Amino acid sequence: MVKVVRSTVLPTPVDSVWDVLRDFNGHDRWHPAVSESHVERRRGADEVGCIRNFRLEDGSELREQLLTLSDLEQSFSYCLLDTPVPLFNYVAHVRLAPVTDGDMTFWEWESRFDTPQGQEESLAELVGEQIYQAGFDAIRAHMGLDG
Repeated sequence: MVKVVRSTVLPTPVDSVWDVLRDFNGHDRWHPAVSESHVERRRGADEVGCIRNFRLEDGSELREQLLTLSDLEQSFSYCLLDTPVPLFNYVAHVRLAPVTDGDMTFWEWESRFDTPQGQEESLAELVGEQIYQAGFDAIRAHMGLDG
């Protein structure tokens, strides 16, 4: 099993970041890889069990299910249901925490998944860089924190 963990610190209060990330269906507004997204069956984007169905800029389609969402802990977890990338048993966790020295946000994004033998390193790099790091950078730009 592969484990990918990335984290960053954003120079803004944790509640501001949570306001953006809490919307499980909002990633098409900030993540550069996502072109459009909708929640299936008219469920709420904060309803545990909802499924977001989205298309990437390259035309690939994915489906992910929200497994947990906690406003108290400012965290959520989700799993991949359908993906063209061979990530099997993929479960990810997003967690925010306040950095009290400067009123900033600590953001951790991690996942565990299986891959075909021999693809562990390349798929871990894809997840860590093209999804997580790209997401950190995109939130910075979206929130005007990159300047």
